[in-house]
Order: sequence, then C-alpha cells, then structure tokens
Amino acid sequence: MQNNNKISVDLKPNKYDVIIGADLYANAAQYITPLLARNRLIIIADENAWALHGDRFSASLRAAQIEIFVVRVASGETSKSFASFERVIEEILAHGVERTDVIVAFGGGVVGDLTGFAAGVINRGVGFIQVPTTLLSQVDSSVGGKTAINARAGKNLVGIFHQPRLVLADTTSLKTLGSRDIMAGFAEIFKIGLINDAAFFDYCQTNAEQIIANNGPERQYAIEKAIAAKAKIVIEDEFENGVRATLNLGHSFAHALEAATNYDETALRHGEAVAIGIGLAAKFSVKSGVLDTQIAQVIIGFIKDCGYYEQIAVAFSNSADTNQNFAPEKLLATMCHDKKNSGGQINLILLNSIGDAYVHKNAPKQMLLEFLHGECESRFSPQYN
Repeated sequence: MQNNNKISVDLKPNKYDVIIGADLYANAAQYITPLLARNRLIIIADENAWALHGDRFSASLRAAQIEIFVVRVASGETSKSFASFERVIEEILAHGVERTDVIVAFGGGVVGDLTGFAAGVINRGVGFIQVPTTLLSQVDSSVGGKTAINARAGKNLVGIFHQPRLVLADTTSLKTLGSRDIMAGFAEIFKIGLINDAAFFDYCQTNAEQIIANNGPERQYAIEKAIAAKAKIVIEDEFENGVRATLNLGHSFAHALEAATNYDETALRHGEAVAIGIGLAAKFSVKSGVLDTQIAQVIIGFIKDCGYYEQIAVAFSNSADTNQNFAPEKLLATMCHDKKNSGGQINLILLNSIGDAYVHKNAPKQMLLEFLHGECESRFSPQYN
C-alpha cells in the first residue's frame, strides 16, 4: 500500500489541500468534518462511480453522524448540459442548502465540472469538495477551480472559476477503471512533462507500462508529480491570464475532435482526444517553424506506441458521416470558439521543445485550415503528410 501524501494549493484566500493515497474513503470523515458548519452533506455523484464506491465513502460519513443526501447524475459529457445543470440546482435547493454548507462532487471530471459550477452560483457561492474517481480527474480537472458546462458552440464555454475546499484522490478507486480510462488519464500526466518538465516526460516514457498497467508506486509518483506541477502553475496564475494557458496543450484540437464525435465517449474519451491533440500540436509546431522535426517525431512516436492513434482511427471509421463530422472547416469552426482565443484570432499552445510550451498567438486560419485538410485526409495518422 502506498503512503497518503498531501499537496497544498496555496491560493490566498482559497488555500486547500489535495490528499492522495489508497483507501481514503474509509477515513473520509476525518478530512471532511472540519469543513462542515453542520453535520450534513449534499453529494452530487456519477451514478456508476457511486454504485462502485458510494458505500465505502458514505460509511465513514455516517459513522461520524453526518447526514447525507445523494443526487445521482448519468456518466458522460451529456450531463454537462443546461438541462442537467438545472436539475442538479433544483435538487440541491430542495435539500435546503445554506451558504455555509459544503457540496461534494463524487465522480470524474464531468461531475466535478458540473458540481463546481453549481456550487459557485447557488446562494451566490457555497463550498465544495472534489472526490475524483478517475485518473484524469485526479491529475487534472479536480485541481485548479475550473468549472463549466457545455454549450452548442463548444465544450466548457459556460462556467466560472470556483476553487474546491478539499480534494480527496483515492487511488484505490482506479482499480475499477478500464484500460481506456487509464489511458485517458495518462495523457494528462505526460502532458505535464511536455509543458515544463522534460525529465518527467522521460520518466513517463520509461515507466509508461507500469503507470498504465499497475496501481503501484510508479503510478502514484506520476499522479503526485502531475498534481504538484499543476498546483504550482495554478498558484502562479489562478485565472489563466498567462502561464496557466499552457496546461491546455493539445486541447484546442482535442475539443474539435470531441465535437466531431458529438462528445460520445464510447467513440473518443477526452484524454484520448488530448493525446491526439498533442500530436497535432507537435506537428503544427513544426509547421510553424518552432519545433525540430526529430523532437516532434519522438513525441508522436510515444503517443503512437501508447496506442492513442488506434482509437482515433476507430472513431474516424465509425463516424456516421465522416466527411461532414470531421470536415476541416467544421473542426476549424469549433476551434474558433476556444476560450484561449482573443481579438477574433486563434491562440494555440505549441512547443518549442520537450518541456517548453508557449502560447502561440494569432495562428493563421488559412494555414491552420490547410493543416487540418491534410490531417483529415490522412485520418490523423502519426505520419507526416
């Protein structure tokens, strides 16, 4: 069993801790009780995650005489909708939430985003706790206070910054995940190395098999390293006015690919799209004259060896209308709604080298459209066009 460790996100006045380790659910009340003004909790839970882990989590709370109310939501991106948001808000209000209460987000990134947004606006703001149950949500979305739901124009376009009061990342829950969900989370882990830590990317390359296959020390180290790196960036730039934008490496392309699949996670998980998006960012970095071709090939070769390109090939082939859904013009239109954009221009996160990401402002749209045409024609192959 791995040790439980704490990483502090030292924001003022919103400092909070991220607790990482095994079997945290058994002692959940120990961490949560000090944050409660009264002994009651409203829990917004992914229905699948709650079925798997809810009994263990709630047993600790009930033993501490904490009254709990559980609002279940369906798994998947469809729950990050206005309709789902309205239902969750109404159920929270029906349970008599007060401004001093705390709401728990129990599940993956979808539930965390949805719950954080609801907590941030209900009663003009109540506290919330993140209990991420997936690898991707543990290393990425649960830390940093970004909350949002989706709109017709794109992903995560309606939301606020609202920091959690606590994050409990129980690594035992990862044992119940399928291989694709582990791979989705791993993309957000090795992304950190590409952004600002070349040595950590080397670690991910060397230990990829152990991180992916085993819930052991290599994985916990990678989780802690990724969270610590993100926490450091969030402390420096909480509201994404500068360096925090680099955490979106690969995401402009990824969100366009997800939109092409209508956010169907059976076709393409978010993390899988991010991995392909990183590959596309590496290629576009070469095209923009800032990244050496050989370095790009190292990055893309690693993504290929991990198997991510196999999944985008399946998603592309299984699309009901490939020419329409993956049309370069449609992908570009989605990218034009990206939150990093400014002045009507597309801003991308590109790479100077491994461990050196930057915000590339005003990417030429015609150049980007031509690039997307080539990628669509090759079905997002790892090979250069």
